[in-house]
Amino acid sequence: MISESAAKSILLDDLNVSRETMADLEKLAELLVKWNKTINLVSKSTIDELWARHILDSAQVWAYRPENVENWVDLGSGGGFPALVLAIIAKHQAPDMEFHMIESDARKCAFLRNVSRETSLNTTVHTCRIENAPEINADVVSARALASVDKLLEMSGKFLKQDAFCLFLKGQGCAIEVKNAQESWRFQSETTKSISDSAGEILKIWNIDRV
Repeated sequence: MISESAAKSILLDDLNVSRETMADLEKLAELLVKWNKTINLVSKSTIDELWARHILDSAQVWAYRPENVENWVDLGSGGGFPALVLAIIAKHQAPDMEFHMIESDARKCAFLRNVSRETSLNTTVHTCRIENAPEINADVVSARALASVDKLLEMSGKFLKQDAFCLFLKGQGCAIEVKNAQESWRFQSETTKSISDSAGEILKIWNIDRV
C-alpha cells in the first residue's frame, strides 16, 4: 500500500484534483474519522491509510466514467466510497451530475447526508435495501467490496439505462467472478489495475443482457 503523502500527491499531480476539491476531501476525511469512533464506516485498522485505502482508491474511478453522465447510482454506499469521493470531484468538474447512494443502515445514511451537507454535494441518499430502492435511470452504477459480479449485475439491472456502464472496484479473483457471471449474463468488460492497491482492479462492464 502506498503512503498517505504519496496518495495525496497522486490525487493532485496525476488525477489533477484541484485544491478546492482537496479541501472538500479533507473535510470528508475529518468527518469520517470523527464518525468512525461510534459507527463502523470503515475498518478501524484502515483509518491510518484513509487517503490511500479509501479516498484515492475511489477517486481513480472518475477517469472511467462515460461522457455526459446525469445520474450515478452507488450500491451499498456504506462510508461513502466511492460515491462521496466521486460526488466531491463532480461538484467541481460536473456540478449537474447527481449521485444516488443506496444504503440500508440508517446510521451510515446519516453520515452520508452529513458529509453531503457539509460539502454542498449534489446527492440523494436512499435509506433502503437495494431491491426496495426506487427505479432510477442511471448512466453509471458503481459498487465497492459489495458482492460478486454476478450478484452486482442482478442488483444493477433495475437502474441501468440503455448504454449505461457498471464500474465496480474489485480485488483478487475478479477474473473468476467475470467468468462465472458470463454463465448468466452477456456483456462486454475490461479491467484496469488499481493505482492504490496492487491486488485491486477497476472492472468496467457495458452492453449488459441476460443469457
